[in-house]
Amino acid sequence: MDVAKIQHQNPKANSEKAGTGMNKYTIVCALLASTNSILLGYDIGVMSGAVLYIKENLKITSTQVEVLVGTLNMFSLFGSLASGKTSDYIGRRYTIVLAACTFLIGALLMGLATSYLFLMAGRAVAGIGVGYALMIAPVYIAELSPAMNRGFLTSLPEVFITIGLLVGYIINYALSGLPPNINWRLMLELAAVPAVGIGLGVIAMPESPHWLVMKGKLSEAKQVLIRTSASEEEAQLRLEEISKAALALPPSTGPLTTHEDGRGAWKELLVHPSKPIRRMLIVVIGINFFMQASGNDAVVYYCPEVFKAAGIHSRKQLFGANVIRGLTKTSSVFLSASYLDRFGRRPLLLLGCAGLVISLAGLGLGSKFLEHSSTKPTWAIALCIMAVCADVSFFSIGLGPITWVYSSEIFPMRLRAQGSSLAISVNRLVSGVVSMTFLTIFNKITFGGMFFVLAGIMVVGTVFFYFFLPETKGKTLEEMGALFEDRDTSIANRVRELREM
Repeated sequence: MDVAKIQHQNPKANSEKAGTGMNKYTIVCALLASTNSILLGYDIGVMSGAVLYIKENLKITSTQVEVLVGTLNMFSLFGSLASGKTSDYIGRRYTIVLAACTFLIGALLMGLATSYLFLMAGRAVAGIGVGYALMIAPVYIAELSPAMNRGFLTSLPEVFITIGLLVGYIINYALSGLPPNINWRLMLELAAVPAVGIGLGVIAMPESPHWLVMKGKLSEAKQVLIRTSASEEEAQLRLEEISKAALALPPSTGPLTTHEDGRGAWKELLVHPSKPIRRMLIVVIGINFFMQASGNDAVVYYCPEVFKAAGIHSRKQLFGANVIRGLTKTSSVFLSASYLDRFGRRPLLLLGCAGLVISLAGLGLGSKFLEHSSTKPTWAIALCIMAVCADVSFFSIGLGPITWVYSSEIFPMRLRAQGSSLAISVNRLVSGVVSMTFLTIFNKITFGGMFFVLAGIMVVGTVFFYFFLPETKGKTLEEMGALFEDRDTSIANRVRELREM
């Protein structure tokens, strides 16, 4: 690949003059890619209500409910692991299509299920599609976006997860009056609608310029950058940065061609990682672990059970409470996405995590009072409902959007797809474990005890984020490596700051 003639001594110089705004084409592409994430949100939202009717209609136990709910998350682990290699081989755009098609098949199977095992098979297929979608959407958007707007655009997948969640709640509420052998099938089958739309919409999307450069298609990459940049000068600067990064391979990895389809990436990530790569892995695996260890997915899946424990038994009321919670979550994630590029990742992440600690502790306190009271005091019920709304709000301000942003932006180009797929696999594994054990642990230590445990986990998470996560606001993808070159000094400085407080 001949890139010598387009190299530049300081491609970052005068970048302010090149423009930092977003054009409409970039926004449209980011929105189309993010639409893939609506699939997971819809499934989480609609399954929280559908599972009440599935349990009644198919006569399954609470343990089978746990396995059913967690199956999608566990199989999304396989989709996430495969997505890095796939997207390096066939490209980011066609991986988005593959994700939508796989989920479409799973949604149809779930809606047509006549038995528990049939339903499990459908969720397994849908889970693989979700795994692909969760990894590829943020990576594609990060590679398409200018540095100054990347936080907002890369957080859009979380916005669409939240929109999908809200749509799922609304569908639950709208279809709850139908016979129980019909309503849950319609709830699950309707997930096929956005999957079809995504498959058609991707036709208008370009390929990632980073992937095109890795394949040696410089002229195509430049055309994409011209369409997604504020000016032609900015597009040229971005192309120079990407091209230089493509050549900046460690000597041990060989020439660029060894990475064109992802070969050698796993070895560099896991077998012989450099210190910066090791630090990147610790950060990205840590944030994905704590995102799911916060218990947010489980709280969403089993929220009707929480509200029932709080004294709300009517299914219409349960679904209505879910809609209110969904609206709260949606407004919070929009707020966070709007300010990510203004305030930065770290402040919003730390704010969100501190809020989660307080919300989960409040939910645990309210649940404990309800467990030991026969009168179900109104203040305790109100505390539980407010705490659940606060929990999803603070999650949507911090961990929800920022996990996808960090996961897609900190790895170097040659490792981005497979590094992100490894991180999202951890995300899916922890989500599956939490979802499949939540009710079992609840039966042992009660809801109150469970929420106190989750609050303790988030205290540890907040400390981890404070010491290990650097600020990436305004940095180009090609500048990320420098942030992890001297992390020991940065951690020492933070310890000094704490001592001086």
